Amino acid sequence: MSPSKKIISSLNEIIHLSKQLEPIKIVLCSGHFNLIHPGHMRFLQYAKSLASKLCIAVYSDKYLQQKDTQWQPFPQMERANGIASLSDVNHVIILDDVDLPELFQLLKPNFYVMGHEFESQQEPDVQQWIKSAKAVQTKVVFHSGSVHYASSNFLDENFNSPCSRNMEDYKHSCNRQNIALNQLSENIKQFNNTKMLVIGDTIVDQFIACDPIGMSSEAPVLALKEIHSKQFIGGAAIVACHLKSLGAESHFISVTGNDEPADFVQQELTDKGIIHHFYISDERPTTFKIRYMVESQKMLRISRLEEKDIPRELEDKIISQLQAKIPDMDGIIVSDFVYGVITERILNTIRKQASKHKVKIFGDLQCSSQTGSLLKFIDFTLLTPTERETRISLSDKDNGLEKLAMDLLNKTRADNLLITLGSEGFIAYHLNKQGKIQSEHFPALANNPIDVAGAGDAVLSVMSLALSSGLSLMEASAIAGCAASIAVSRVGNTPIQYEELIQFMNQIN
Repeated sequence: MSPSKKIISSLNEIIHLSKQLEPIKIVLCSGHFNLIHPGHMRFLQYAKSLASKLCIAVYSDKYLQQKDTQWQPFPQMERANGIASLSDVNHVIILDDVDLPELFQLLKPNFYVMGHEFESQQEPDVQQWIKSAKAVQTKVVFHSGSVHYASSNFLDENFNSPCSRNMEDYKHSCNRQNIALNQLSENIKQFNNTKMLVIGDTIVDQFIACDPIGMSSEAPVLALKEIHSKQFIGGAAIVACHLKSLGAESHFISVTGNDEPADFVQQELTDKGIIHHFYISDERPTTFKIRYMVESQKMLRISRLEEKDIPRELEDKIISQLQAKIPDMDGIIVSDFVYGVITERILNTIRKQASKHKVKIFGDLQCSSQTGSLLKFIDFTLLTPTERETRISLSDKDNGLEKLAMDLLNKTRADNLLITLGSEGFIAYHLNKQGKIQSEHFPALANNPIDVAGAGDAVLSVMSLALSSGLSLMEASAIAGCAASIAVSRVGNTPIQYEELIQFMNQIN
């Protein structure tokens, strides 16, 4: 059925639908559905699992205007068409002629599903809806859908036409935000006038290509034969490299061991023209990660690292360097892998100096496999966590993405937030002065990625550089989506070049 045929709004149409559905098990959901993102998809998939027919009630323009005179959502028919285009949705009812309590009386659904965050909601409208549902024996269920971090898209995907499905969604996202793709290519030229400082953990990634020999005869262990190895700069160091290759003046502060991996990074950064200040510690090695691979499949990762905070004398030297450099910067990127470089004193220095000199701060903290929390990043311009990192930091495994975003923005007082969703792309959030979230979902543009490890670093680099260059959050997000697609198209973390980003964006215009 075409999306338009699923949509009704008049009282007579609703009465006719109720008679058609009378013997059928029904589940009802309601919302404004101004933006449909992966969080909604999880929610609706769960709702559909409860009954044969999924009906969606879409709030009218008039109702939303009464609730918030400052907000300008998309027109009700456009919002209804968006939700009707989903295959799980059977009927869409625009609440023009009836309100939600009246709809309960007419449809008498078996279930009414609301997001988990509404369970403790005391707003009068919500309480009235729950009361109206229970009055007609409708079971009210609070659920935000199943949380998952891996994708099953490969079961259905046609890899001969990568990006084709998501590309149209990406263009729709840009259109909704009034972003002209051809103008973005011009805006990237502003990167050349930007001075950026990166501070964080230096990592060296070694990839070892292997041939599988088989299973060992002595134990159930996979036997591999090493063919070739290659080293790449990782961690905060690759962020500094991305910035330089995209045209910015890049400065980097970090701590390394007194070892060969440190020498490798030093030489690479020097060759690339990155102004770096390394503080050597004899007490800790440079973080070194070895990945054994067969073709593009990672078989095993081994890490050499130290997770303790750096000693106080190194802290003092770094703080002195920060105080000297920050006044001359457009932006500061804190890339924290929780290996001990970003201490509390260093973070406090960055915040105070950035506030004093009106410099933007951008943060990323990898706490999915380490112990850490995003809540220590207070008053940042932008945070770029994964969904898992967000849930870990908030100790929240149940609520939907909108509630997660609102809580993280409120607790960190961040201006902007970008939650990355792996193969589902990312959602950009901004909390306006009225306390309302503005958001947009940008889908991933690569259906068959080779190596996803560097996508987050590429997104952080481009988002920070774009915002420091004066672009808006949504403009920065559109460019970052292209950079992520480039980053996952090759093995290893290699800097994205200015020319290849321009070329990629020109191809999708």
